[in-house]
Amino acid sequence: MTRTRALTEYGPLVLFFLSNLAFGIMPATAVLIAATVVAVAWAMLRERRVPWLAVVGAVLVSVFGGLTLVFDDTFFIKIKPTVATLLSASALGIGLLLRRNLLKALLGSMLQLDDRSWRHLTLYWMGVFVVMAAANEVAWRSLSTDGWVTFKLVGLTAIAVVGSVGAAPIMRRAQKSG
Repeated sequence: MTRTRALTEYGPLVLFFLSNLAFGIMPATAVLIAATVVAVAWAMLRERRVPWLAVVGAVLVSVFGGLTLVFDDTFFIKIKPTVATLLSASALGIGLLLRRNLLKALLGSMLQLDDRSWRHLTLYWMGVFVVMAAANEVAWRSLSTDGWVTFKLVGLTAIAVVGSVGAAPIMRRAQKSG
């Protein structure tokens, strides 16, 4: 992962966590929105291209964060990870149904896999996204707001990392057989 991508993805999340510790969830939500928009704009300028996944993420953060601030209700920011991960799983699934592998379209320049392996990898990531959504639902419904913010930073990141590590055998098998 490049430094730009890491800062774009995790910088706003770390600022959200720290702002929540210092000021509470509502100011932290405003910081998250602003930091996400700035990070995506910075990535666009630095990379000289539009990072579409980051832009979609920024739109979701802005919409759900904005609803949180307008209605003074943490429900919206808490369900954003659920909505985002279920949208990701759904997009991948719809792509498969339409015989257009979106994961291959996104990562095909970095990975050389056959179509069967791309399908397996896509189904795997759909599962990871569903697990992330379910974990977020359990977390926001059972933890305090501060506990949920910590889970968002640590727990969801850990699930994504474990998911990435778990995908390695699929990719190794595919590259051996290819």
